[in-house]
Amino acid sequence: MAESAASATPPAGRGGLENDKSNSISVSAMQFSYDSNQAPLFFDFNLDIAPGSRCLLTGANGSGKSTLLRILAGKHMVGGKDVVRVLNSSAFHDTQLVCSGDLAYLGGSWSKTVGSAGEVPLQGDFSAEHMIFGVEGVDPSRREKLIDLLDIDLRWRMHKVSDGQRRRVQICMGLLYPYKVLLLDEVTVDLDVVARMDLLEFFREETEQRGATLIYATHIFDGLEAWATDLAYIQDGELKRYAKLVEMDELRTSANLLTVVENWLRSETKQEKKKKKKEPIKPPTAQTQKASSGSPFMSSSRHMAYYR
Repeated sequence: MAESAASATPPAGRGGLENDKSNSISVSAMQFSYDSNQAPLFFDFNLDIAPGSRCLLTGANGSGKSTLLRILAGKHMVGGKDVVRVLNSSAFHDTQLVCSGDLAYLGGSWSKTVGSAGEVPLQGDFSAEHMIFGVEGVDPSRREKLIDLLDIDLRWRMHKVSDGQRRRVQICMGLLYPYKVLLLDEVTVDLDVVARMDLLEFFREETEQRGATLIYATHIFDGLEAWATDLAYIQDGELKRYAKLVEMDELRTSANLLTVVENWLRSETKQEKKKKKKEPIKPPTAQTQKASSGSPFMSSSRHMAYYR
């Protein structure tokens, strides 16, 4: 999976159960679209991630990072049971993955989705203690460790605390079960520096001591050079680069990880601008005018699908 400085070759998904046994996550020739009338957001997408990896998922806004995490979390169905496999099971079809706690997903919404029937809002007049201790069947010592790690005051009322404090409660609840695969979508954005670094160290211990696998989508790269093991870069629904960080020549010559990813994003932006300049502006047809007249948010752009 090593990548050259000049060009990157994404890892080819081989599919099949034999390959899945050696990977926590295996995506093989995946196609996905929110709307059958639009071009696929993912086309022939391949990805293999080994157990114990701490993989950073990077890319521009709208590139498909959040959609990919939700697909891996079993929240969107793709064609074929063997196309997206997590822990040798179908991510969408095998609901036991989530029920057992082996697969955990932490996204951006304030909701309780682990150890609960349905979703419970985290902004109601509940105490932090009520929310956290309402998750049943957890290890008390792990619960206490997370409460201490995230510096949670159990007396907090969820409708009165700050976004950062509410986020800590959400993260604590999502980590109560000892997962095998954890999918993180910008969950540290509201945390202060100390809380974020302590949480990252906890994740490192989880991967090194228990062999858990993490995929972390983020735009905040401070302190991640020595933390992450893998780097995946997505552009317009395609896996453009995938590499072990220790094998990346660019990191050996660059000051930090942020500089490397920034250069990739700037290069992508320049390519998009050149492409737009070359493409002639087409006048709207009667069909597109009719489709857009109903709502100011309707668009023929494939990227609008991420916000529906």
